[in-house]
Amino acid sequence: MEQKRGLLPFHITHPLVSGLWYGFLWMMIGALILSLFLQASGLSEENLSVYTYLVHAVSLFIGGLVAGKRSGRKGWYQGGLVGVLYGIIVLLISFLALDSHLLIQDMALVIPAFIFGAIGGALGVNLHKS
Repeated sequence: MEQKRGLLPFHITHPLVSGLWYGFLWMMIGALILSLFLQASGLSEENLSVYTYLVHAVSLFIGGLVAGKRSGRKGWYQGGLVGVLYGIIVLLISFLALDSHLLIQDMALVIPAFIFGAIGGALGVNLHKS
């Protein structure tokens, strides 16, 4: 009998798609934890911005790590690409959901997304070699 691995009945082989999948999965887990923390404590939503950035940074790092591990080469590039696409998707969703204007300051958040993804991707390639 064949043993099933992972969360999905299929295996995502493309590094970019798998990195985005795991990045958004960890973002959803982090958002759930933050919402439970917000419900249990007396904090307001405005006080959670630092934790929100931390959840995004961890999600980007893990997404880049998975992309780098799956690609086996050019991990910084694969992870950085995951970071840029993740950042653009999050900005697009927030732009459409909040019905606000897209500003240059918002687009500047894609740069740290690239950096966290690229670091994760560079480390992910090294995990692939071991």
